[in-house]
Amino acid sequence: MATIRELRSRIKSIESTKKITKAQELIATSRITKAQARVAAARPYAQEITRVVTTLANASSSLDSPLLTERENPRRAAILVVTSDSGQCGGYNSNVLKETEELLSLLRSEGKEPVVYVMGRKGIGYYTFRDRPIASSWSGFSQQPKFSDSAEAVRHLVDSFLAGSGANVDLPNGGAVEGVDELHVVYTRFVSMLTQKPAVRRMAPIDIEFEVEQLVMGDDILQDPANATVSAEVEFEPEAKELLDALLPKYVASRIFAALLESAASENAARRTAMKAATDNATELEKTLSRQANAARQAQITQEISEIVGGVEALSN
Repeated sequence: MATIRELRSRIKSIESTKKITKAQELIATSRITKAQARVAAARPYAQEITRVVTTLANASSSLDSPLLTERENPRRAAILVVTSDSGQCGGYNSNVLKETEELLSLLRSEGKEPVVYVMGRKGIGYYTFRDRPIASSWSGFSQQPKFSDSAEAVRHLVDSFLAGSGANVDLPNGGAVEGVDELHVVYTRFVSMLTQKPAVRRMAPIDIEFEVEQLVMGDDILQDPANATVSAEVEFEPEAKELLDALLPKYVASRIFAALLESAASENAARRTAMKAATDNATELEKTLSRQANAARQAQITQEISEIVGGVEALSN
């Protein structure tokens, strides 16, 4: 059984650890609200640019944009993995990396060569420790990403996709890498304060939902059905195809930035949950050790009293 000094030393150490985990929990809690507000603030722009791109795609008669066209026999696929810069966030990073491994296996089974790009120090450390190649990486902004932080990565990824396999594209940190035929992103989707799910999304080629107008013939041909909607007739200046080519890279950039914002909110929520669990465990362990220390102290006092009584009886005899 541990001595009283050892138990008190462990209790003091646990109290120090609990202060750290509690502080981390409070910091993460304060950042979640701001992260959720940023996700909500970016949503109208993403919805509007999606609507405009869809309208342009429906209006354009010839959809030959590289970002919309499926390529024959795609050979290389880029994967952007979004992780955190720091730990203490439970299974946040491991879930993303596990989803990435499944995507890598799927792409290889389809005969495609995956090219890994990483955001976040934890993902960089994961692949570096295993001596696995990384085409390029970015870090330092996982908890509070800005649009300018993702601009360099988006520009390089879009250029690599537009170049296609067989052409070389310069890397931001020097050197060159071969282009790709597909672009995927693996991030964590924020569902609620207690639920965050890893998600895989293909960014390019972009899947556009085309609007199909249905004519419903009723008793009165001049009467519209109750659920009918009116689509605006839009004129474009310049041409729809030219606007589409200019907006598609911005559309990809907005989708990637939205993934970064959701990942930031998920990271803070996961860290809050993990730190709260750590604080609760430290409290329970502190109570257990305090009981053991009190029992040991009580046994020591009982032994001392027995020795005194025994000494008094020996003297009286």
